[in-house]
Amino acid sequence: MNALAFLAEPDSGGQIQQLANTFGVDWPHLISQVISFSIVCILLQRFAYKPILKMLEERRRQIAQGLADTARITAELAETANQRQQVLLQANTQATKLIEEAHTAAARVRQQETQKAIAAGEQILVKSREAAAQEHARMLLELKREVGQLVIQTAATVAGRILTPEDQRRMAEETVKQLTPAA
Repeated sequence: MNALAFLAEPDSGGQIQQLANTFGVDWPHLISQVISFSIVCILLQRFAYKPILKMLEERRRQIAQGLADTARITAELAETANQRQQVLLQANTQATKLIEEAHTAAARVRQQETQKAIAAGEQILVKSREAAAQEHARMLLELKREVGQLVIQTAATVAGRILTPEDQRRMAEETVKQLTPAA
């Protein structure tokens, strides 16, 4: 008979004892070993397995937290890189705009300074022409006086007499009148 069929029979009380004797089971020792094993299992469960399981669970939680933190930090780094890129683009745009404004302002200032220089040059030219015209008029006036003096001296020498101041004045005026239309 096999052992499983033996256990399935209804009158198993005596047969269990017979089976136990066949395998050399000593009931008092088996029961004390089962109780000792149960006590060891309870003690291990309470003092070893629970703390170890608790520590493993805490470790899992820390790992999960670390992974979540890593994912969050990665996302923040990506966002920071994106923001940095946007700031750089804005800075480049503003720098380009400032450079364009500076070029425009420089062109405007150059134009204004050129116009001022042209106006100043024209004023200098006008003033120099006026000064030249005044100098020319002054020189003509001096020339007329000298020519008048020469005419008076020549007339006095030709007439052989000394002219009075009234005669000299009259002759100078006539000479000036005659020279003015010629000039």
